[in-house]
Amino acid sequence: MELFSDWMGGSGGGQAVGRYAHYLGGITWIGLLYFFNFIQGAAFGEMSDGARGEALRKITWRTLWWFRWAAALTWGSGIWILAHQEVLNSGDYWRSASGMGIAFGFVLGTTMAANVWMVIWPAQKIAIGSSVRVSEGGEADSEAPAAAKRAGRASRVNTLFSLPLIFFMMWPSHFGPQFGSPDSGARATIWIVFAVIWIVMELSALGKMGGYDSAINKKVLDKHQDTIVYGLVITVVLHLLFEIVA
Repeated sequence: MELFSDWMGGSGGGQAVGRYAHYLGGITWIGLLYFFNFIQGAAFGEMSDGARGEALRKITWRTLWWFRWAAALTWGSGIWILAHQEVLNSGDYWRSASGMGIAFGFVLGTTMAANVWMVIWPAQKIAIGSSVRVSEGGEADSEAPAAAKRAGRASRVNTLFSLPLIFFMMWPSHFGPQFGSPDSGARATIWIVFAVIWIVMELSALGKMGGYDSAINKKVLDKHQDTIVYGLVITVVLHLLFEIVA
């Protein structure tokens, strides 16, 4: 069968299977991420406590199942693609502009998947569990507000990261070859800028830099409109670095 010929090649069957799973998982994951940030958050702000609690239990709880497993599928299939693409086994590839673009996407995607499983899901279990207890006549969990804040910040920084992530996952095939292999100084400059943005935003969202209501969080993560703008700015800045120094 043609699908299984040249399984490990750049256009072989391993790539086809991995990319199909990657696209399905990614569409589902990012689509639900945007639903949570652009639609659910605004809608919940207009609901009564009872209606919001009902939606949390009957909509958000179910959606989170698809959300976290779509994240796992996207990440796992991304690793599958790397493992089945011979060119990526070469150290020279990772020193090229195209390789750096894929590396950026890998770092951001791994961070986002970790946020889903290690921050958002545990925090949402607390918040939704508290809502269920209240609906059954029990007491609210005192940890629920803090848990909701943790989940919200992690979800919002994932939205921020998704914009450069999507760009740099498609960038290698469309723009990367134009820059060839930047010299070591250019690579170091680009990686330092990327690392500073990534570390500062992730630590801020996790409350490790000035708490969950730090100036950075309020400026970048409070409103989804601002998050979109800053995500696009980060994307443009990183691309322009290649234009300037590569």
